[in-house]
Amino acid sequence: MPTDAVRDHRERAPEGLSFVVLTVSSSRSLEDDESGHRIAELAREDGHVVRDRMVVSDETVAIRGAARVLIGRSDVDVLVVNGGTGFSPGDLTPEAIRPLFERVIPGFGELFRSLSFEEVGAAAMLSRAVAGIAGETLVFLLPGSPAAAELAMRKLVLPEAGHLLSQMRR
Repeated sequence: MPTDAVRDHRERAPEGLSFVVLTVSSSRSLEDDESGHRIAELAREDGHVVRDRMVVSDETVAIRGAARVLIGRSDVDVLVVNGGTGFSPGDLTPEAIRPLFERVIPGFGELFRSLSFEEVGAAAMLSRAVAGIAGETLVFLLPGSPAAAELAMRKLVLPEAGHLLSQMRR
């Protein structure tokens, strides 16, 4: 249970954040991007605005370029990137986006893998989910699996995004 101080910070956190969802995939389109669709749906259900959804190929230059543009937008509070966080040769999302981070949020990946372990066992260690701060934007890198993306959104991103933003923008 959250302490009184954490509850107080959450109550003062901004609401109605602006989200953008970026899917990394060479095989999906906006129409069949189940994870991206679910991420956007969960953000809207939680009272946030989804400004944009995009799909980009799993190439370092394409991923970093799209992320750089989205992070630079003044109407984006939270960038959620899904896909490319595993260990296959095409999983390049962390390498593409981490150089854009000014600060890494190590607890996000740690907590995500812990929560995943409860659902999928030791396979949770195969996730390289990570989060960080780039400029004035919170950036979350999630697996492309719909179940994993939903877990991260419900348990970590949505409950704490406003609190994180209020802390970093003090």
